[in-house]
Amino acid sequence: MPVYLWTVPMFHCNGWNLPWGVAMQGGTNVCLRHFTARVIFDRIARHGGVTHMGGAPTRAQHDRQRPARGPGPASRPGPRDDGRVAAAAAGAVRDGGDGLRGAHHIYGLTETYGPATVCAWMPEWDALPAHDRARLKARQGFHHIAMQGVDVKDPVTMESVPRDGNTVGEVMFRGNTVMRAATTKDLNATKESMAGGWLHSGDLAVRHEDGYIQLKDRAKDIIISGGENISSIEVESV
Repeated sequence: MPVYLWTVPMFHCNGWNLPWGVAMQGGTNVCLRHFTARVIFDRIARHGGVTHMGGAPTRAQHDRQRPARGPGPASRPGPRDDGRVAAAAAGAVRDGGDGLRGAHHIYGLTETYGPATVCAWMPEWDALPAHDRARLKARQGFHHIAMQGVDVKDPVTMESVPRDGNTVGEVMFRGNTVMRAATTKDLNATKESMAGGWLHSGDLAVRHEDGYIQLKDRAKDIIISGGENISSIEVESV
């Protein structure tokens, strides 16, 4: 049965819905009152059967730096089955790709009721060099089964961008887990965010030939310098 170590706030989009899901599977929720790498590894050691945990890439980086933060187990234990790493910044996953055993990169919004895509691992990737495996693991992947679709579109024409890994568009969602309205009292905001029948995420991405989505930046986070558009995610990755 799953043993889920909580490093994500349970109030955050209902904790990704997992407190109930774990209980429905007959599993155990291991809760933290405060967040430090020491506490995380102590809980993993205490509950040796931890199978799942989740968090943002910054949390993954935090955990990887554990040996520099004080005494601890000589061999750092980790979840033995599955991890969920959010897509706020791909650099941490890319840098620590092989250190996150079994980690799956996920991506979504509160408006999509939490994670909407997952970077499903392909068996043929196992034979690739470590750098390439980490690069592939940092992608956002495909939509999950409850989401009707996710696409990267030109927000003006609403046409899908080519699957060339180069043409940038906006990530858009549709499905029964997508919000019905931007706000309950702002019809114009709802029309704008749901134009064309798709939820406009405000996130910019490319789509690769194999269909996997890769985030490039959030539209409002792009750095404009001397007329050039600079991706904040690319800066973080470097």
